[in-house]
Amino acid sequence: MSKCAERNKLLPTIAVTPGEPAGIGPDIALLLGARNLPAKVAWIANPELLAQRAQRLGLAATVAPFDPATRAHRAGHFGVIALPLATPSTAGTLAAENSRYVLACLDRAIAGCLSGEFDAMVTGPVHKAIINEAGVPFSGHTEYLAAAAGGVKTVMMLATPKLRVALVTTHIPLSQVPECITQRSVSFAIGVVAEALKTQFGVARPRLSVCGLNPHAGEGGHLGGEEIAHIEPAIAWARAAGIAVQGPLPADTAFTPHALARADAVLAMYHDQGLAALKALGFGDAVNVTLGLPFIRTSVDHGTALDLAGSGLASAASLTAAFRLALRLVTQRAARTHSP
Repeated sequence: MSKCAERNKLLPTIAVTPGEPAGIGPDIALLLGARNLPAKVAWIANPELLAQRAQRLGLAATVAPFDPATRAHRAGHFGVIALPLATPSTAGTLAAENSRYVLACLDRAIAGCLSGEFDAMVTGPVHKAIINEAGVPFSGHTEYLAAAAGGVKTVMMLATPKLRVALVTTHIPLSQVPECITQRSVSFAIGVVAEALKTQFGVARPRLSVCGLNPHAGEGGHLGGEEIAHIEPAIAWARAAGIAVQGPLPADTAFTPHALARADAVLAMYHDQGLAALKALGFGDAVNVTLGLPFIRTSVDHGTALDLAGSGLASAASLTAAFRLALRLVTQRAARTHSP
C-alpha cells in the first residue's frame, strides 16, 4: 500500500446530514463543503437537492456517490449517500411528505456510526413541527438519537469557545420540568458532564456550576422546594464522588463573568434557562453535543431559518464549528484508545 493510500485509510469518516430540505441545511452544508476538509465526508442527502441548491446559490458543486476509499474531502466535491425525497423540495416551503426523508437521513447516519462505518455524525437543523405534522412524534435530535441507540440516557450540551452549558431536561413543556428534576436526574447529568469534560474536552479537573430551578435558587425553600429536596442532595453526592461542584446557584447570576470564571461548564435545569444565556453570549459559534451516546454527534445551534433558505445569506459558522469539534473529539478518542 502506498503512503498516500495508507494516509487515506487512517482518515476519519464524518457523516453530515443537512436536515430539513426546505431550510438552510442544504445551503450551509454546501458552504461547509466548499472548502477542503481534513476528513472523509459522507453527505447523507438527496443529490438532486444539493445540485439544485448549489445552482441557486451560485456555488460550484460536483455530486457523486460516496466512496469509502476516497481521500479527504476536496472543495466542491460531494460524496453523497443518496436518499430520495418524497416530493421535490422548494427553498422556504415546508412539505410534510419529506419528513420521512429527514428521519431516513438520520437513521442512515446512526446506523453507520453504530457499525463503525462512520467515526462521527454532524447534523443540520430539522423542523420539529413539520415532522410531528407528518404523524411522527419527534421532540428533537437528542431524544431521537438516544432512542435509536437503544434507549441510552443522554445529556444535551451546547458549547462555545468560552462557555459550555448542559441541561438536565431538554425538549419538554415548562409545566413538566419540576417533576423531572430529581436527585437521580441531576446526579446523572453532573456525572456525565464531568466525565465528558475530562475525556472529551481535556479538562483535567472539571468544575461545574449547577443552577437552581426556582428564582433565587428557591430562597431556602420559600420559593420552591426542588433545590432542597433534589438538587442539593445531587450536589452532595457529586462532591462525595470527587467532582468539584458549586450550587445550586440562582440562574440569573450563574452566567455573570465572575461565576463563569469559576466553572468549566454550567448545568441548567431546563432548556431556556441555560440556552438563552449561551445564545446571547455566543450565538452562531455554539455547537450542540449529545453526551452519553455510544458515538460522537455534534450539531448546529440554530434552526431551519426558512426565510433565508436559498438566499445566499445563511451563515455556515455553526455547522463549521460542529464539524471541527466532531473531528477533534474523534482525534481525542483515537488517542485515548491507543494510549498505553
